[in-house]
Amino acid sequence: MIMINQVYQNVDDENRRIRIIELEEDHLYWVDIDAISSMPKKELLKNIETEKEQHRMLLISDPYARGVMEEDLTDIQIKKRNKDWEIIESHFFPNKEGLLKKQGRERIIKKIASECGISQYKVKQVLSRFWQRGMHKNALIPDYDKSGGKGKEKRLTDAKVGRPRNVTFQGDSQVGVNITKDIRSQFEFVINKYYRTSKQYSLREVYNALLKKFYSDKYKEDGVLKYKLWDQTRVPTYHQFYYWFKKVEDPKKDIQFRKGTKEFELKNRPILSNSKQETNGPGTRFQVDATIADVYVVSSFDRNRVIGRPVIYAVIDVYSRLITGVYVGLEGPSWIGAMMALDNMVSNKVDFCKQYDITITENQWPAYHVPEIIIADRGEFEGYSVGNLINNINIKIENTSAYRGDLKGIVERKFRTINGKIKQKTPGAIQKEFRERGDIDYRLHATLNLKEFTHIFIQMVLHHNFKIVDKYPMEKEMIAANLTPSPINLWNWGIANKKGRLRTVDKGVFRLNVLPQGKATVSRAGIKFKNLLYGSKKALEEQWYLKLRNQSINIVYDPRNMNRIYIPHDDGKGFDSCTLLEPSQQHKDDFLEEIIFQQQLFKELTDMEKNSQSQLAINLDEVINSVIKKAKSEKDKVKYNGQSNAQKLKGIQNNKAFEKEINRESEQFDLAEEDNTKPADVINVHEHLHEKNAQSNSYESRILEKLRKKRDEDFERE
Repeated sequence: MIMINQVYQNVDDENRRIRIIELEEDHLYWVDIDAISSMPKKELLKNIETEKEQHRMLLISDPYARGVMEEDLTDIQIKKRNKDWEIIESHFFPNKEGLLKKQGRERIIKKIASECGISQYKVKQVLSRFWQRGMHKNALIPDYDKSGGKGKEKRLTDAKVGRPRNVTFQGDSQVGVNITKDIRSQFEFVINKYYRTSKQYSLREVYNALLKKFYSDKYKEDGVLKYKLWDQTRVPTYHQFYYWFKKVEDPKKDIQFRKGTKEFELKNRPILSNSKQETNGPGTRFQVDATIADVYVVSSFDRNRVIGRPVIYAVIDVYSRLITGVYVGLEGPSWIGAMMALDNMVSNKVDFCKQYDITITENQWPAYHVPEIIIADRGEFEGYSVGNLINNINIKIENTSAYRGDLKGIVERKFRTINGKIKQKTPGAIQKEFRERGDIDYRLHATLNLKEFTHIFIQMVLHHNFKIVDKYPMEKEMIAANLTPSPINLWNWGIANKKGRLRTVDKGVFRLNVLPQGKATVSRAGIKFKNLLYGSKKALEEQWYLKLRNQSINIVYDPRNMNRIYIPHDDGKGFDSCTLLEPSQQHKDDFLEEIIFQQQLFKELTDMEKNSQSQLAINLDEVINSVIKKAKSEKDKVKYNGQSNAQKLKGIQNNKAFEKEINRESEQFDLAEEDNTKPADVINVHEHLHEKNAQSNSYESRILEKLRKKRDEDFERE
């Protein structure tokens, strides 16, 4: 299948690589990505498909696909990119169809050059770069291969986005009042300042504020500030104010400012369309949302430990209702959870299902693409850095406002259906919101672990993709084709008959842009992240463990599989893989949630044991001190026994020999049965020690005599 933004290599001409920039019913448009300047060329779709089938055109990785961090760009690069992007936004999209076609293109380019005040060559250069390098904002970065500002100081700005209001006022000395432009500006000022606020001032109070601010003189009386209104002939009447208020009234803005955007979206917004009307085929819009499952799950390490309710993310194609990506985990509705769902969105579903012991074919779940637009909650996407996703992958992010049920109604209704099915079947499900006294706690029935629950959810997704969609707005062509409105049928029919906007991207580059980023530390033991140790071939070759010891490095990781982490290259185009080392192999194939849970459990057990360990240490100190105290007391009794210090030290060897003999007599084994009737021998320790000393002295005397005799014999021979 040929898709937009794919890059093909001509096997007969190595210097010819083309990018598909647009698809229509029976033909396509492509550009030469290696030419200095390349305008779109029209080609029959079947010609490219034939060359592809005959292996004369090979699908290759996008040479310009890479992740570019905004902070790595210089000010000049950002300025030039944004300036060129203004040309694309202002002139390319409105004239897209005309620029694709050769006939009339030069006239449009000449018009763009005239309106922008630039040369026609410059217009062609900007358009060529946009088409050749991926049709996204960062494709316009000048000198792309050398982009980045490593080592350079970055300039940050806190300038507020938006144009400040600038209102000037003039005096009025006329007799009588005509509503001039200046007075209308005064009306607009007080309406915005006092009427369109949450304080909800009445229109009469706003009029009084107008008179106080613009049509009165200030004076003090008894130290109190007062106001004196001008003569009525110089003051606009309330009727005049009301008349002009009605002329500039904006009901939507007034309700939003006075009662809040949520109130407007809930009670006052018009409901005139459905989500499908904003799409023209599969891949135009994907909706992403999260919900907390109505079931409790247990730990995979210990089924007696309940770990809470999992969070489910789903990505769904608005046109076909096909679920294109899922994520089940313990990460609360957040950026990380949403990114996991987007990563699954571009993953091969056959391989994904295999991880959960589910065997499918690609026809059962053929979704591994990126859309033009992603509709998401403000909570997950607003306030986070999605610049890489927008600039490098060219996906537009639309954040819905609160209470906009029609914008994400499809995926929200699907969640309600799934939760209802889960409640019927799954042990540990929430059966009612509040328990009464005596009711059994449903959490005690929790049985499934996270992997088993994910297995069930995938089965429900597969069932949904083949289930008929109720109340689907069928088109006449669908009815004529006898199409059954199931998501898989609508997906396939839309690809074949509509201008589907499906695109594929290199998964490695996509992950560099969407997967969570973290900081790992290089140490002698390895690359440490989340208390897990990893090794890298590059780290060994470049001796990181010696040169970069105790330094942090940027990595990206997949919480669903912590067997590897990835170190992005500086050019944003590749990465180095790091694998688990032997000390951390116990966590192989584990989810990050399970690893963190196990680490927390170990810490809790250690903390609980520390108290008893401290108690044992205190008691040990007391036992040691007691023994030492008793020994000192016994020694004090025999401290002065008539021996000098020299005598005490001189007999150490003899004392040790005597003590050893006594110990041997008490420690020796006697395997024969002991005769307990025989009276024990009583040894007088002092007499025995004296006898031993006498024997030792006699032995020493004999040795000395032999030495003297030997010395005399040697002297006589000499």
